[in-house]
Order: sequence, then C-alpha cells, then structure tokens
Amino acid sequence: MSIFIGSGAAVCTPFDAGNRFNPEEYEKLIKFQIENGTDAIVSCGTTGELSTLSKDEHIEVVRTAVNAAKKYGETQGRNVPVIAGAGGNNTAYCEEIGRELAKAGADALMYTTPYYNKTSQRGLIEHFTRIAAAVNVPIVMYNIPPRTAMNMTPKTMAELAKIPNITAVKEASGDFGHVAEIAERCGDALDIYSGNDDYIVPILSLGGKGVISTIANIAPAQVHDLVMKFHEGDVAGSRKIQLGILPIVRCLFADVNPIVIKTALNLMGFKMGGLRAPLVAPEDVLIAQLQQAMKEYGLI
Repeated sequence: MSIFIGSGAAVCTPFDAGNRFNPEEYEKLIKFQIENGTDAIVSCGTTGELSTLSKDEHIEVVRTAVNAAKKYGETQGRNVPVIAGAGGNNTAYCEEIGRELAKAGADALMYTTPYYNKTSQRGLIEHFTRIAAAVNVPIVMYNIPPRTAMNMTPKTMAELAKIPNITAVKEASGDFGHVAEIAERCGDALDIYSGNDDYIVPILSLGGKGVISTIANIAPAQVHDLVMKFHEGDVAGSRKIQLGILPIVRCLFADVNPIVIKTALNLMGFKMGGLRAPLVAPEDVLIAQLQQAMKEYGLI
C-alpha cells in the first residue's frame, strides 16, 4: 500500500524573531496545506532546512507536524500521513534519529543518499539495509545527485526494494531514462514520487504516484489537482496545471532552495521569519520576479 497518492508538501520550517522554531506558525502552515487538499506532509526535508536543525529541534518540528496533521486531518475526514526527513551521511546517526522520529509519530521516514563522504552502490545497500532494520515504519529513499553528488542506480533500488519497509523513492535525478529503468526494474515493489516541480507529469506518465513538492507550500490545491487529474485520466488538465506553474517554479529554483519559497510564503502573509546561515535572503531583482509571477498566477 502506498504511503500516499497525490501531493506531498515539503513544508518550510518557520522561525521567530530570535531564529528559533515557531510551532504556532508551523501549525498554521499545515492547516493551510490540509484544508487545500495536500495528501501528505513532509516535515524536515531540504525545504524544511533540516541541515540547520539540532536533534531536539528536529524531533520537535516533526512532533508538531504529526499533531497538526492529525488535528486538521480529522476536521477534513482524512488521514494525512507525515513523512519525516531523516537523511545524513552517518549511518549510525540515521538509525538513531529514525527511531526517535518514529517515536514522535512519523508515519514514514525519508532518507537522502549519503553526501560528502558518499559511498559505493554496495555501501548504499548497506546504509539503507541497516536503516530499514532499525525502524518499523516505511522508508522513502531520496535520490538527488545535484545536492549529494551521489546517484543511486536503478539496480541498487531494485535490490533495496526487496526489503519490506523500503517502499518508495523520491526521484530528483532529472534523468527520465533513469526513472524509466527504476519503473522497469522495480515495478509495484517501489513507488516513485517526483522530486522536482517542473516535471511532475513526465514522472506520472512513467507510473509515478505523485510528487514531494516545494511549490505546494504556496499552491497546495493546484499541485494536488495536477496529480489527481492525471490519475483520473484528465492528462490535458494535468498538463495545463504543470505548464501553468512553471514561471513560479523557475523563480523558486533561481536560488538555493528554500531561500525563495520562504520569501514566497512571507509574501502571502505567513510569518516565516528568516533563513539560517549559510543561507541568505534572495536579491531584490529575484524577489520582484517572484512577486510578478505570483501575481500573474493569482497567489497574491
């Protein structure tokens, strides 16, 4: 059974004036997501600035997400799973934090491939096998070579998909031949989610279940509809939404994520606060381009 089908919003982490986690605003963000049809909450991913959070903050953010998703999901008569980012380049710590996040109520865990020290394909199999044995919740592997400088091959994914609780991959390689081979080798044993907002429809066409999305922070209903229209057979309607969001997507990724998406949420009236160093605010020219794109799309 899939963790979710549709749009998983990779929710930004808001900070207060002292650059501390702001749980009240985070709950508002999750309420906004669920009321607008988002199918899963992804907490503490790249977009959630995981790499700048302490262990205690990490657990607090995920616990807040779990409680808010349950609260607002119940008001909508829906079960909205929380997927907690838990990636790192230290296998032992990945095991440890995975157990803690599962205790905090996460329905699934998402792990990037190790970065900087990286590893071999054999090492990836060892890394994910150990993590899977350490936790009792589903695992989403996250393949994002542009950030980690480590690409997981379809052959490796097929081997790992034999492990019962490794159930999905967030695929952000940008290589559609690679995605097609994942689908070919893994079949129903591994769900595929798009890891990029600019090619959701192409991944759906290769059997993808949905997207783990950045733009869903500001356009949750549209991203949900994009995926559902495709699955319901309205490919033209899905494609129309995909093409319509591209001007905003180009702005969002004109600087390092989540710099621009946090700015976009602030423009919409959410109190996101600033970024944690080494990330810095976008340049004024990019903010102006973002504002224009959001106005034209009707978001502000």
